[in-house]
Amino acid sequence: MAARAQNFVCQNCGASAARWAGRCEACGEWNTFVEENAAAPARSLRKGRLFAIEPLKGLARPTPRLASGIAEFDRVIGGGLVRGSVLLLGGDPGIGKSTLLIEVAAAFARNGQRAVYISGEEAVAQVRLRAERLGLAEAAVETAAETSIEDIVATLSQGPAPSLLVIDSIQTMWTQAVDAAPGTVTQVRGAAGELIRFAKRTGAAVILVGHVTKDGQIAGPRVVEHMVDAVLSFQGEGAQQFRILRAIKNRFGPTDEIGVFEMTGAGLREVANPSELFLSERDLGSPGTAVFAGIEGTRPLLVEIQALVAPTTLGTPRRAVVGWDPNRLSMVLAVLEAHCGVRLSGHDVYLNVAGGLRIQEPAADVAAAAALVSSLARAPLPADAVYLGEVSLSGAVRPVPQTAARLKESQKLGFARAIVPEAASLEAPSGFSLVTINALASLVVDIARDGAPALRRVGGQDT
Repeated sequence: MAARAQNFVCQNCGASAARWAGRCEACGEWNTFVEENAAAPARSLRKGRLFAIEPLKGLARPTPRLASGIAEFDRVIGGGLVRGSVLLLGGDPGIGKSTLLIEVAAAFARNGQRAVYISGEEAVAQVRLRAERLGLAEAAVETAAETSIEDIVATLSQGPAPSLLVIDSIQTMWTQAVDAAPGTVTQVRGAAGELIRFAKRTGAAVILVGHVTKDGQIAGPRVVEHMVDAVLSFQGEGAQQFRILRAIKNRFGPTDEIGVFEMTGAGLREVANPSELFLSERDLGSPGTAVFAGIEGTRPLLVEIQALVAPTTLGTPRRAVVGWDPNRLSMVLAVLEAHCGVRLSGHDVYLNVAGGLRIQEPAADVAAAAALVSSLARAPLPADAVYLGEVSLSGAVRPVPQTAARLKESQKLGFARAIVPEAASLEAPSGFSLVTINALASLVVDIARDGAPALRRVGGQDT
């Protein structure tokens, strides 16, 4: 009898090795190798079958979609689920992934579609209790507690295929074709492959729930993210009630759309106007706060950027950022030091995006710089002004895309003026004024003019 092949697989990145190692050479993580014994596959004598090859040129048919009726969810996935597609949803523990998907399944059931919810972590009674708490107990959602992929596929193959299949979660599933423990890289890859084949064969839309690692990445092999059609991330801060659904990958829609939800005692509530919600608790008249007019996908979004600059007693000043790229903050601080005469090397700097939102576009450079200088100068910024613009390493302020949509949203929420790059050639909406700047130094001078005496000579080197 031949011995089984011995293999060690990294549980972080999926790399394999012939022997155990303390550190993975592929991803650099420590103590992630687990032994997995895989039997050699039996040789098949079946001849290959013929299949049709079609020319690329032909009549393009629109991809049919299944809309759930939850507007924020449908917005992120591109207008609805595509038949036969597979989505991977990741998020921190307790963020609300199961709550979101049970609401989506209930919405499909209300529309007359067959929705099946398979839980590998909870019993059916626990899923039923959650549905009752959310007021969804009357929805015709079929549920089961099962972890065997072969049993799930065999059961669902009896009768009409479901329109929606939710697997919660893929790390708890296992397949007999792989000789490894559930949750390992090999099992996750094998189970996901079986479910993808089931989706393509039956036309069912499948949503897989994925656990995340400590750095926010979806646990398991990265090849699963390449296998599925869309990867969604459910984000939010534990202390905040807001939740952001973001598309990281989407073969059938945009990847820059977000959906905003509010976590309540009765479940997740859609937020139709996120800007008004993020600005509802603004600190008017306080130094160090600036309103940024951003864009997430096709949706204008206004958020408050908060900054605190305080003298430090440490040899190395502290730089703390929440909701923004720390590298962008370092660049803005360097430009303020080099081109604007603002000395921050002896101060701790804290920057926060209010509401738990994470900003990824460089158009927030001007707003962040305005908040930093406002905090340092102890000069409150105008409450009716919004800021937008990208800062270059030379200190120039560059225009940003979709400026007209940003200004329209700002005016709708009661703002009267905007600080925009001078190169942005556009007309201000009626009743709205524009303040154009071509360099960050001019904005610093305007803020410091009404600030602390030590900053009123910003143009000089003695600041």
